[in-house]
Parts: sequence; structure tokens; C-alpha cells
Amino acid sequence: MSTISPPATLGLLPRRSARPSVTRLASFAFSLLTLAFLLLMLGLFLVQSLPVWRHSGTGFLTGTTWHYPSKLFGSLPMLYGTAVVALIALALAAPIGIGAAIFTSEYLPRRLRLAVKLTIELLAGIPSVVYGLLGILFLRNYVSDALTRMGLDPLSGDTLLTAGILLAVMILPTVMTLTDDALRAVSAQQRVAARGLGLTRTQVICTIALPQARSGILAAVLLALGRALGETIAVFLVVGRQDNVWPQHLLSLRPIVKAGQTLTSKLGGAEVNIAYGDPLHWAAIVALGLLLLVVVVAVTWIGAALGRRSTIHA
Repeated sequence: MSTISPPATLGLLPRRSARPSVTRLASFAFSLLTLAFLLLMLGLFLVQSLPVWRHSGTGFLTGTTWHYPSKLFGSLPMLYGTAVVALIALALAAPIGIGAAIFTSEYLPRRLRLAVKLTIELLAGIPSVVYGLLGILFLRNYVSDALTRMGLDPLSGDTLLTAGILLAVMILPTVMTLTDDALRAVSAQQRVAARGLGLTRTQVICTIALPQARSGILAAVLLALGRALGETIAVFLVVGRQDNVWPQHLLSLRPIVKAGQTLTSKLGGAEVNIAYGDPLHWAAIVALGLLLLVVVVAVTWIGAALGRRSTIHA
């Protein structure tokens, strides 16, 4: 019996180099450098904030009064303001952004889809201070008039609600763009097979595209939340910067239509310069930065992980 010899062309195939890729090594090195900077920032903020943790303990997180002349440092109202503003922004931007992404990815032709997507993405390139100035010129007046018609008699249009609406416009491109990418990552063969089985386009979107892109959509929302939590100047200009705003009941909506304070608006204000000469006060300010950094990093990391998971499954 004669044996079949392998094709001669197999011997001509180039062997993969055993040496590691320069690009891979450079990427790995820069990733380690980024991680080192992040850990250095966390360590620095933690060390700088130790005096206030010793002074206030858990009261720094649970206290509702911030009055630095009296050495009272309670960050709970700022955490509340940050959460309220971010949730308002997500409640407005997520449905609009996801709906726009469904329209562009499932209904528009490719060229028109790219044009619409590019136009919406241009909103992300507008500087934050421009959004803040537009909020001062237009949005807060509209909010004040609307609240007055509702009989709430606001002192001004600088409220947590105003900041949330402004942030919704700012994070809309993030939600829309990443959701569109997640929907387009769903295999076209699945859509064709579903249509071949008699499903309508709407049924294909609801039963095939959206379930398959669920992780990517959630990642888009979380990454948008990360931006909303870290936004400073636009929120600073329209939130009112009123300390110690804490509702008597957590479900009360009254504080939302009043001036408030967030972590970023406090850190972006003049009190940071005042605090530098007082070690305890400075430690309290740095502790606010530490809280903000931890929350934003956690939310962004979870969103990025979900985005990678969605891409792998697609």
C-alpha cells in the first residue's frame, strides 16, 4: 500500500515567529502603566484623606451636614445630588438613545445611517462649558417657567432637575452610538433566518436583535452613567450649588426641583482653594474626590466588561 505524502506546499508555509510581537509588548506595557497610575491616584487620595476618616469615621458617608467652619463633614447630600442628577439623565437619555439606535441600525440604509450616527456623535465633541452656558441661557429659564406653571414656585431654574436634563443631552451620543454598535454586531444571518420563518421586522428586532445585544446595550447605559457621574463644569453652572439638601423622605420629589450639590460641583467650586490651608478640610475635599473616583471607575469598568462580553458573543 502506497502512502500519501503531504503536499509540497505545506513545507513552504512560513512558521510563526516565537518572539513576542513588539505591538503586543508595547500595548501590555502601556496597559500596566495606566493601571499603575490609577493605583497611584487611589493610594494618594486615600493617604491624603486619612485625617477626615479618623475625624468623622463612617459619619463622613452618612452625615447630612457639611459646614467646614464647625468641622462637620457629611457627604451624604452630595452623594444624593450626584445620584439624582445621574438617574434623571439616564431616565431621559436611555429611552431616546436606544430608540434612535434601533431606528438607525434596523431601518435606515447604510449611508444614511452613517450620516445620522455621525451627526449625533458630533454632540459628544461639544465642550462641556458650552453645554453649561446653553443651560444658563435657555434651559434653566424653561425649567423655572415649567415649575412655576405647576405651582411649585421655584427660587430659580438652578435645580437638580435642570442639571439632570442637561446631562441627558450630553450622554445621549454615548448611549445611541454604543447601542447602535451592539445591534449591528448581531449576525445578519439570524435576521435573515427569522424573516424566512415569517417574522416581521418588528418581531425580529424584539426577539432576535435586542436580546442578542442586551449586554452591549447595558454596557452603553453604564458607560453613559460613568460620564454623567464625572461631569463637572456643565453641572456646576446649573445645579445651584446649595449644600445640605437632604429629603425628609427618600421618595420625596421636592428636593429635585431645588438647588443642590453634587460631588463634582463641590470639587469644581472655590471651596477647594479655601480648604488647602486646613489639613482636615483638605482631607475632606480629597475624600470626596476618592469617592467620585471609585464610583466612576467601578461603573466604567463594569460597562467596558459588558461591552467586551457582547462583542465576544457576537
